[in-house]
Amino acid sequence: MPSLFYMAAVIAVFSTLMMLTRLNAVHALLYLIVSLLAVAVVFYSLGAPFIAALEIIIYAGAIMVLFVFVVMLLNLGGRATELERSWVRPRMYVGPAILAALLLAEMVIMLSQTHVAAHSIAVGPKEVGTALYGPYLSDRCGTGLHAVTGSFSGRLPLGRRQTRGAFRRKPC
Repeated sequence: MPSLFYMAAVIAVFSTLMMLTRLNAVHALLYLIVSLLAVAVVFYSLGAPFIAALEIIIYAGAIMVLFVFVVMLLNLGGRATELERSWVRPRMYVGPAILAALLLAEMVIMLSQTHVAAHSIAVGPKEVGTALYGPYLSDRCGTGLHAVTGSFSGRLPLGRRQTRGAFRRKPC
């Protein structure tokens, strides 16, 4: 089990570095997905299958869909479509596919083993809920309130249209 942990950790670090160095947003998103899957394998190897499942569902699933939506939203027309077609080549999938295949092999090996390490304790939903909403409830509420107010205050100036000839208020 420790070798699988270290292998997943190396894949996570490598794919994160690849994500940071890619100039194309789609390539970076592919490496980010592999990195998040590797972190889920790390959690699973440490005896936290519930946290691993949350990692896959929330981050690799929902957040990545949001990122892909933003990339698609920033489409700039016909020229951008031709540029995207030149970016999307079969060879761009080789790196993330190899890393994902290694993670899949690790998961098959871990699931085929029936014994659990002596030092690991399974973390279930009750323990996660107690840790999140026990002593840190006020911190979570404050962070959520801060995120909501920040998203509204950032949306107002960005969503305002500027038209020619419109009355603009001069700064004081």
